[in-house]
Amino acid sequence: MPAAANSASQERNIRMRIAQRGDAEAIARLINAAFIVERVAFDGDRTDTQGVREYMEKGTFLVADDATELSGCVYVEIRGDRSYLGLLSVAPARQGTGLGRQLVAAAEEYARKAACRAMELRIISPRAESLLPFYQHLGYAQTGTAAFPAEVTTKMPCHYILMTKPLR
Repeated sequence: MPAAANSASQERNIRMRIAQRGDAEAIARLINAAFIVERVAFDGDRTDTQGVREYMEKGTFLVADDATELSGCVYVEIRGDRSYLGLLSVAPARQGTGLGRQLVAAAEEYARKAACRAMELRIISPRAESLLPFYQHLGYAQTGTAAFPAEVTTKMPCHYILMTKPLR
């Protein structure tokens, strides 16, 4: 079967749902696989099972899965009438299939249902070349920058690029 047809078939079998506590280990593996590209700026894994559980105490992970595995996830934190999107992760084999856009849309819908008027996110400066156009295409606008926390060790100078999108 051609790759495009196979991808379309896989995407139809994807189910979006709110993650459960028992998904934490699989979510950590997925995030670390997807965030391996950030090793240009950081050493080691992006998170672990305990870190995912800590995120779950403050917000919600939406996951995309099929009958066999998690294919993607995104973290959403409600902050009054604003929301935060983070840790958008797509399994390397599924990248480029539109699943990232679907996860962002699901996160935005989740935030709208929570009466949020805007979604905020941040990207790291070394990934700006690829991530800025992706998020701009989805309607996000750059709103500023922020320094990394002092306790975060990077291999190169880095800062956050802040973006936001109104939710209507």
